[in-house]
Amino acid sequence: MRTLIWSSLSEQEQQRQLERPALDDSAMLQQQVSNIIENVKSQGDAALKDYCAKFDNIILDELAVSAEQIDVAANSISPELKQAIEQAKANVEKFHRAQIQQDLSIETSKGVQCELRTQALRSVGLYTPGGTAPLPSTVLMTAIPAQIAGCPNVVLCSPPPISDVILYTAKLCGVSTIFQIGGAQAVAAMAFGTESVPSVDKIYGPGNKYVTEAKKQVSNAIGGAGIDMPAGPSEVLVIADENANAAFVAADLLSQAEHGVDSQTILLTNCDKLAAAVTEQLELQLHSLSRSDIARAALEHSKIIVCSSIDEAIQISNRYAPEHLIIQTESPRDVLANIYAAGSVFLGKWSPESAGDYSSGTNHVLPTYGMCSSYSSLSLADFSRRFTVQELSYEGLAGLERSIVPLAMAEGLDAHANAVTIRLAPEANK
Repeated sequence: MRTLIWSSLSEQEQQRQLERPALDDSAMLQQQVSNIIENVKSQGDAALKDYCAKFDNIILDELAVSAEQIDVAANSISPELKQAIEQAKANVEKFHRAQIQQDLSIETSKGVQCELRTQALRSVGLYTPGGTAPLPSTVLMTAIPAQIAGCPNVVLCSPPPISDVILYTAKLCGVSTIFQIGGAQAVAAMAFGTESVPSVDKIYGPGNKYVTEAKKQVSNAIGGAGIDMPAGPSEVLVIADENANAAFVAADLLSQAEHGVDSQTILLTNCDKLAAAVTEQLELQLHSLSRSDIARAALEHSKIIVCSSIDEAIQISNRYAPEHLIIQTESPRDVLANIYAAGSVFLGKWSPESAGDYSSGTNHVLPTYGMCSSYSSLSLADFSRRFTVQELSYEGLAGLERSIVPLAMAEGLDAHANAVTIRLAPEANK
């Protein structure tokens, strides 16, 4: 990782250093994904099977995973791994169950009753990455809130061959409709439906650049599906002072770097000695990682920035808006008080990002690529829709006439005004 002195950079250089790695061939990516979506819409299951053969090198007779296959997979998981998953599930469940919102009913003025109600989405699609790093943790993060929210129809897609641990975790979370489909084609299938795959109202879960682009396109398409959030490559930013443990900081940076070559890690510190110590620790720890080549490639566009103060580091972090923010300072909660934009925050030296990825209870599906300035981490609320109800008595409507009618007339919408006055006219109430 390169080490930079923030105060020595011009304003343009500072901005450039906070830019994410560019997504390669974005125009070509958009066209490729658009073609996949159109093929799935027009050819259905046949297109999905063709893409499985082309991209996953697997010939499938059936896209759906049978109940028997799920049971066999569940029986192959070791007791130790099952216990680990169950512990994570309990914490995620506890945190998300606490987010259940009660319906609201209030009389805003005499005779005017207003309500806010929450209703579970009818059908949701969960995308779980597979390939070199199958993520059963993503099943927990998406299936558990879907279950707590009460979504009646839950569909899960993951690239073939789906790992046994993903199938076991899905079963544990009550998901039985599972399809061995990955990539943009899985997103298209869940958005528009095929002979086998039912269409859903909303799609959740992280994925590679093809999945991300497909989610963006189907969310903008007529008859498509909603999505949880826009997301890009994984990222972490660490704010650390002279009290931080360099080995811990390096480990946190590497835990994100190993996700993919386009991941980004940034360290902000006010201490030159810590910057040097972290650089040394990165090299030491890289040698022991099974995905060291991926992590090393990610570190090529990552950086250590030496700041004049922790306050300056906070300003830079808010400007960058990281997916994961780790604060290893003497008083991390004092720093937290001034944090504006971050997907998930980890306080103190005993709070690695890995805890949030798996077992602490918070959700690891987070906005990236600077979207934390306006988007939030996945929560129970994302699996439901909210709608309002109002009920007015004659007296309630009469009490609002002096507000509704002048406002409607000021906007040139006299039919709106008439909908009130016609009800209050003496002849209408004989």
